Amino acid sequence: MYNYYFAVASQSFLLNQEPIEEILRERINYYEYSNKEIDFWLILNPNFFNDIDKPINIIKNKKPLAAIVSLDRQFIEWLKLRMVFVYTGSFKSNSVFMPENI
Repeated sequence: MYNYYFAVASQSFLLNQEPIEEILRERINYYEYSNKEIDFWLILNPNFFNDIDKPINIIKNKKPLAAIVSLDRQFIEWLKLRMVFVYTGSFKSNSVFMPENI
């Protein structure tokens, strides 16, 4: 079972009001320097909310959405502190998370 963590917000906020490109580029550089495999994804219009037990009605109403999904809980917690206006949560999956399937 895999534990995934996410930070989600409206696409407008995440892509236009936050320096998400810079944040993710720095994270990728850190992973490459550390010889670590990438364990996060930027997803536009995520549909994994349908599989989460508790509904997230407040954030669902702010469409279109964008999410950053990761295996690293601390990374998502840091994003929440950095960006403030994002909703965070988690979900479990029996399979490896593939962005094209969400």
